[in-house]
Amino acid sequence: MPTLFKIMLALALCGAGSHATASPEAPVSGTDYVTLPGAQNTDAGQKVEVTEFFAYSCPHCASFEPALAEWVKKQGDKIVFKRVHLGHTPAVVPQQRLYYTLESMELVPQYHAKVFTALHQQHQRFGNDEQVFDWAASAGIDRARFIDVYRSFGIQARLSRANGMVASYQIREWPQVAIGGKYLTSPHLAGASASAATEAQQQQMALQVMDHLVAKAAAEKK
Repeated sequence: MPTLFKIMLALALCGAGSHATASPEAPVSGTDYVTLPGAQNTDAGQKVEVTEFFAYSCPHCASFEPALAEWVKKQGDKIVFKRVHLGHTPAVVPQQRLYYTLESMELVPQYHAKVFTALHQQHQRFGNDEQVFDWAASAGIDRARFIDVYRSFGIQARLSRANGMVASYQIREWPQVAIGGKYLTSPHLAGASASAATEAQQQQMALQVMDHLVAKAAAEKK
């Protein structure tokens, strides 16, 4: 084997080895996930708080939802799962208010996926309050009750808290998942090292990183 070829092969193998250290099986801070500079307060007790930052208008959030929902089910009582809807532009505030209205009415399990379907498959518009009200009524929710909750001070308080969390966690892209108030990962981040990975593969990589971070955060509570 020519000497130059041996050198090139050795370098390639070294590169492959270093790449393997940054993977969903052995996640590395700064590569597969981010460690926050300051831990955020959580109220999950001895369980691990897992928080998804998302927006209904985001197609990647819609794509991630089924896999994430299945992952949450598998975690059982190890975690406390929460969602935070971003209000990053005025155009998405009706959707943000929609989410927190569903949450306040305890209707998220029944309607959360249906909102994604309406937006991304049925191409319905949720750009203003009336469009949100029309969708809620068409989905079978009592229109008058929905509007009362949607416009309440309680929902405004939830929006303010959500926006504060987005700032505290330094969320700049979504979907993104916070673990234990200390760590952030996402399909984009976890799959960044696999340039040829499909979106579904990136999602699975993120879920593997999340498994690791839940175990890590649980161990740090002991």
